[in-house]
Amino acid sequence: MSDLPDLDGRCYVVTGGSGGLGYWASEQLAQAGATVVIATRDLGRADAAVRSIRSRVPDAPVDVVRLDLADLSSVADAAEEIAALPRIDAVIANAGVLSTGGRSTTADGFEMMLGTNVLGHAALIAHLMPTIATRPGIRLVHLGSISHEFTRLDLDDLQSTDFREFRTYSRSKLAVMTYAFELDRRMRLAGLDAHSLVAHPGYAVDELAPRRDIEPTPKTGTALSRLGLRLIAQGKDAGARPIVAAATHPEAHGGQYWGPDGWRQLRGAPAVVAAKPYARDPEVAGRLWTEIERLTGVPHHLP
Repeated sequence: MSDLPDLDGRCYVVTGGSGGLGYWASEQLAQAGATVVIATRDLGRADAAVRSIRSRVPDAPVDVVRLDLADLSSVADAAEEIAALPRIDAVIANAGVLSTGGRSTTADGFEMMLGTNVLGHAALIAHLMPTIATRPGIRLVHLGSISHEFTRLDLDDLQSTDFREFRTYSRSKLAVMTYAFELDRRMRLAGLDAHSLVAHPGYAVDELAPRRDIEPTPKTGTALSRLGLRLIAQGKDAGARPIVAAATHPEAHGGQYWGPDGWRQLRGAPAVVAAKPYARDPEVAGRLWTEIERLTGVPHHLP
């Protein structure tokens, strides 16, 4: 990503950095000189990602922290390791569950998409709040989705007892965005020099991305399918660019929503784009915040 600033000396934590969008964000940050900390559940996949990055950026400073967002005890352990880093410029809360093939639950009994996409990251950030409060300028970049446009939150059924896979996923992403915007509002009210913002990749697919030797092997598709996808989609390497821009752009700041600037935000260059107004509803956000802290048992302890 040639339009990135020189990131030498800066450090970025990327959850789910061993594959998909997280991998591409990690590679792009490393190419710009940053130290990257890949926080992921599967250490074997993390090692493959590190090797792939270093095959393109020799001796890149890439470290690994084990993080299972579907297990709050793992989240607490990972937060302790991350807090001990000598420098943190941004935490990119990228990891998530897209499909579960039916309703399943986390180690703590939460519906899997809510527990991983929302509660795990919220607990991680809450654990890190003392660090965030004392290290000026940290950015918290949350992975949103255009799918938030197709649903509304049901605060009476956050656990999706009435499970429908796409709806549950979409609601989890809307919850991520609602939490992220509310987090930024509360940090500003507390006087913290920290920024919470959201980024989304558009319609990003493996088939249009350059090949990388990581696990699992990214999908390649047929020549015909790739031709059709090029009309409406982009590779995951391009999809990672708004996420990286939100973490690094000199003019990025809290409360923004970054995504591709093309038609319906499906593809294009990184830009500040519009989220649905209900993602910023303060009444809904307040109720969601209370429920997140109740479920995780981890208060944010904002000053």
